[in-house]
Amino acid sequence: MASINIEETKNQARALLNSRIKSVEELVQARQRVTDLKDQLAAAERDDKRAYVKATRDGWSPEELKKLGLEPAAAGRRRKAQAKTAGSASDTAAGTESANDETAQDH
Repeated sequence: MASINIEETKNQARALLNSRIKSVEELVQARQRVTDLKDQLAAAERDDKRAYVKATRDGWSPEELKKLGLEPAAAGRRRKAQAKTAGSASDTAAGTESANDETAQDH
């Protein structure tokens, strides 16, 4: 039977683990970048909303701003509306699941 070199085996195992750790590290970095960009987008959307409100307070009408291609930030409103709709649907589904769970427990 061939002899097994413990040190060589440990080094091979470490090499395998290192390659796996590297992929997780890359995943964490990508997720952090997404989080950072979402935070930057949220800040930019807040700044945009404030600037739009300031423009209207300074005398620009929404119609004038629209003619200039500066409509209110509809994307933010759409996203909130979609979130509410999605939330309602998931609440309904969750309620159905809870009712089913309670029924199953009663039997």
